[in-house]
Amino acid sequence: MPRRIRAGERLVIASHNPGKIAEIEKLLMPYGVIAIGAGALGLPEPEETETTFEGNAALKAHAAAAASGLPALADDSGLVVLALDGAPGIYSARWAGPKKDFRIAMKRVERELGDKDRKAHFVAVLALAWPDGEEALFRGEVHGVLTWPPRGERGFGYDPIFIADDYDQTFGEIDPDLKHRISHRARAFAKLVAACFGE
Repeated sequence: MPRRIRAGERLVIASHNPGKIAEIEKLLMPYGVIAIGAGALGLPEPEETETTFEGNAALKAHAAAAASGLPALADDSGLVVLALDGAPGIYSARWAGPKKDFRIAMKRVERELGDKDRKAHFVAVLALAWPDGEEALFRGEVHGVLTWPPRGERGFGYDPIFIADDYDQTFGEIDPDLKHRISHRARAFAKLVAACFGE
């Protein structure tokens, strides 16, 4: 059983992605935890050298916890397209290039997929690490299909081409509060909260 994080405690969000930090901050808000982005502390982004979402999330969380002396929460997430053998997967951000332009990444998915099966799912793994090396991992997934052209200005990353099962709008179109309830990150977060937050 991992140790718990109490209201008023500081927690580093081991990310430099503003969209991701904002989403995690919103999820943390009800628990009174003080979230600090890694960039605000001047922490470097470690190179993601692992081959799984779990490995990369843990690597980032441990690096931030060691550098800050605070517990750190990292997220590794991506789009898994079955007909592309799981790509872009852990390379989801890299497909967007050095400028993190996800329009390029979405075009590449469309080009490589062609007329193959459009089934896909988002994966998010949250890693919580403490400066002494303890860690806890939580995985969430949301399944759906891809659509073109991209639709909606909300969300970030591949959201404008992903429609979750049982919905007809993309993650780029749906209300952000709804996305926060049904997303892969929300599902991983529910497991994290049950294990690590509150009394």
